[in-house]
Amino acid sequence: MNSKYQDLRSRTKLFALRVIRMYGELPNTTGAQVMGKQVLRSGTSVGAHYREASRARSTAEFISKIEGGLAELEETAYWIELLSESGIISPARVEDLLAEANELTSILVTCVKNAKSDVKKG
Repeated sequence: MNSKYQDLRSRTKLFALRVIRMYGELPNTTGAQVMGKQVLRSGTSVGAHYREASRARSTAEFISKIEGGLAELEETAYWIELLSESGIISPARVEDLLAEANELTSILVTCVKNAKSDVKKG
C-alpha cells in the first residue's frame, strides 16, 4: 500500500480513537450523551469510509466513499462545536480535534478533486 494511503489510514484511525477518548470524558447528562453518541458515530466512521475507498473497484466508487467520509467529518465537526459552545466540554479540549477534522477534510477534498480530474482526463 502506498505510504500516503497508509498515512491517511493511520490518521483517520487516530482521529477515531481521539473521538472515542473525548466521548469517554463527557459528563453523564442527557445532552452530553445524546451529542456524544452522535459525534462518536460520525467520528469513528470517517476511517471506515476511507478504508472502503482504498478498496474501491472503480474511481466512481472511490469518489463516493471519500465523499461519505467528508460528510461524516462535517457532521463530526458540527457535534464537537455544539459540545464546546454549549459548555459541556471546554473549547481548549477540542481545539486540536477540530483542527484535525479540518485538515482531514482538506485532504479528502483534494483526493476527490484529483480523482474527478483523472476521470476527465480519461
